[in-house]
Amino acid sequence: MAQERVSADVQALITTARLADVTADRTAVEAERPTLGLSRQNQERLLSLFSPVLLLILWEVLVQLGILDKRFFPAPSSIVGTFTNLVTSGELWKHLTASVTRIIIGFALGAIPALLLGITMGLFRWVRAFFSPMIAALYPIPKIAILPLIMLIFGLGEPSKWVIIAIGTFFLVLYNTMAGVMNIPNIYLDVGKNFGASRIQFYWTIALPGALPLIFTGLKLAAGVALLIIVAAEFVGAKTGIGYLIWQSWQTFSVETMYVGLVVIAVLGYLVSLAMDELEHFLIPWRL
Repeated sequence: MAQERVSADVQALITTARLADVTADRTAVEAERPTLGLSRQNQERLLSLFSPVLLLILWEVLVQLGILDKRFFPAPSSIVGTFTNLVTSGELWKHLTASVTRIIIGFALGAIPALLLGITMGLFRWVRAFFSPMIAALYPIPKIAILPLIMLIFGLGEPSKWVIIAIGTFFLVLYNTMAGVMNIPNIYLDVGKNFGASRIQFYWTIALPGALPLIFTGLKLAAGVALLIIVAAEFVGAKTGIGYLIWQSWQTFSVETMYVGLVVIAVLGYLVSLAMDELEHFLIPWRL
């Protein structure tokens, strides 16, 4: 009788556990179901698009009520008019094209070497020991502080803008790539060694995929820093670019034009972030 009672209790526990698993699975499925015909990812995208619009509406209302001084915080409606004039005249496209071109070239010059060196430093202790002191000493130096030196060496043309952006992005990508490689479980490296993987295969099939999450973190941070640096660089050493547009509008007390430049930089940073997120979701689908 005792054995039968124990067996019945065990069977009851198993049945309860199975019912709990089924309930949990149903809850998870219901949580993943689209709401109003939209997937959870699309809902998050709509929410991210709605928040800036809400901020603009609040800004407009505060200016119209006189809470914000329109001399320093012009209403979004007036900024839109200035934006339209700059677009139709072609002036905004000229400045935007110049800044984006500089960012792309400088970002590539800084990120690609940082990616290669970061993977190498993560894989090999002796490389890490050799370069770490120099990188630790150079990284804290403010990048804008060396802009005069960069301009002295490379002149006032485009190369100085590329170099200062490359320097600003290099360290962020390097540190995150190295950390990503060092966080790869040793079992993956051991499997590669046991199967006789070549040096290129170690880089391409083990280190790079394993470090991708942190690599993208470094790329996102570096993209934001590139936008900061290019604006500062264009303040003093350029005749085109969004930074030059902002600086020129300050000199002429054109507040609306200044805000157009600031909004363009903000929108550009937002679009870069979206592009990075989409690329990350495509290359690292298990991170969703």
